[in-house]
Amino acid sequence: MNSTNKQQLKIERFGLESVPQNLRTTSWYEYAMIQMTISVNAGNFLVPALAVLEGGLSFTWAVLSTVFGAMLAFIFVSFLSFPGARKGIPSQYAVRSFLGHKGAQYFASPVRTITSLYWFAVQTIGGTYMAVELVDRVLSIKLPFLPVTLLLATIMATLALVGFNAVKKATVFILPLLFAGTVSMIIVFITSDVGGKPFTSILSSHEAPEYSTVFFYSSLAFVQYVSGVSSSSDMTRYARTAKHAFIGLFVGNSIGFLFTAVLAAYTASASESWNPFLITSRYTDSGILLTFIFVAALCSMFTINISNAYTGGYSLLNTFPTLGRVKSAIVLGICAIALSAFPALVDEAEQFISLLGAFVIPLSAIIITDFLIIKKARFTTELLSSMNNKENVINLAGFSAIALGMCTYLLLPTSLSPGFLSFLLTSLLYVGIKKWGCNRKSKKVHV
Repeated sequence: MNSTNKQQLKIERFGLESVPQNLRTTSWYEYAMIQMTISVNAGNFLVPALAVLEGGLSFTWAVLSTVFGAMLAFIFVSFLSFPGARKGIPSQYAVRSFLGHKGAQYFASPVRTITSLYWFAVQTIGGTYMAVELVDRVLSIKLPFLPVTLLLATIMATLALVGFNAVKKATVFILPLLFAGTVSMIIVFITSDVGGKPFTSILSSHEAPEYSTVFFYSSLAFVQYVSGVSSSSDMTRYARTAKHAFIGLFVGNSIGFLFTAVLAAYTASASESWNPFLITSRYTDSGILLTFIFVAALCSMFTINISNAYTGGYSLLNTFPTLGRVKSAIVLGICAIALSAFPALVDEAEQFISLLGAFVIPLSAIIITDFLIIKKARFTTELLSSMNNKENVINLAGFSAIALGMCTYLLLPTSLSPGFLSFLLTSLLYVGIKKWGCNRKSKKVHV
């Protein structure tokens, strides 16, 4: 590789165009490590913890319900890594083939951009709460919230500007630190009666749940993670093969979320709080354990937010292609930093996640259904070349189903798990509309 190429790779400049074949070298276990590293973070603790705190589920049922919903989403996320792995293009550019050129550019990409911005802010705010308290615990220094959150957001947005290599290289150093932090938290839970509840009493609690509550929180986890179908190709455009991409994403996401759900649900059951990093730091005076927990907390926030800003930048780029990859990443980063100054985004997390679901779930349903059922999981060179032609402006059948799916999501009571039902209904409607359209065309030909 010559010096010019080395210089270009310092800050990623590949935009909507395909990544060259010689750069597609990332293996499945590297992707698994990346996704495991990304999974254990403050924002991902919310839904499993809410299943206990708001839903009243036991530790076991909170873990089972949220893991089921998340893993169902991860299957779809892994399948939608194929366009990136096969053609080296980012997700939102690939979505043009499912929703039409304008449909992806002016609806799907803005939705994905907002989703990335929201989760960046949630992670930063949650991470700042941790950093402020842990610094106070370890060093007895009281830091002001706003300057710290803005500083952390700025650092993470800057790292996201570097691109995929920043995510990949950071994983090698961060994953062992996260593992050490996780072990440290488990040691604290086992050796301390956190919240006055022994370790064994929480694990042995198996109260019969309200199954509508189980399905609701499973649905909420599904809503949170299925939106990844519109960003998974951003990462996997550097994959060796589609198989490496699929296996790496599914294995990494599943294992990572399982650890996350266990930590969050246990913390909520023991202490009636949602953040294991904070709670465990309060129940130990060991300098070693505190240091590992503090470092793991910061690392978890950095990895997920580099990923959020990285994928969000490509969504913004698909809406405004003239910006170029670097400028879109800078604009996205500025917006993300500004949003990180509003703690209410965490305080009202359940409402925000549900509202985002009204857009994300029907949209994700169309992307998944069109790719897996209509296109039979194939993303060919011919499909790639036809994405921007005049006949591919907007997928009217898809947007008709999306509109009905959004109405269903908003009108259904929470007891009926609107995330699952809206997804299923939108998919069925879309397949029905497409089949009806094909039958009409067939009849016209015969006439």
